[in-house]
Amino acid sequence: MTDNSALDPEDRKIVTLARSARARNAVPEGAAVRDETGRTYVAGTVDLASLKLSALQTAVAMAVASGAKSLEAAAVVTDADSASDQDRAAVRDLGGPQTPVLVAGVDGTVRATVTAG
Repeated sequence: MTDNSALDPEDRKIVTLARSARARNAVPEGAAVRDETGRTYVAGTVDLASLKLSALQTAVAMAVASGAKSLEAAAVVTDADSASDQDRAAVRDLGGPQTPVLVAGVDGTVRATVTAG
């Protein structure tokens, strides 16, 4: 486990936003990404009959649709132990292989930081 107080304030912010999205929308996961200009994009899991996206995939798609050129960091609040391969691939596509992905539990405590690579 990571002590969240040791996180960069901007990283703490995206974890908090991801946690809020999960709770507010009553979805399995919440995510947030920060682009190269410092803008953040927040999303929850999308589970429609015709469209299924993880929260992190949705946040990356929102960043792309808004004109982001790259990502500085990503966060996902989940019951899973780590970010899925598909989630890391989405972050890698926009941010590159070294982009950090913060994986937090539903209480907001960061359990791991992995790279998108």
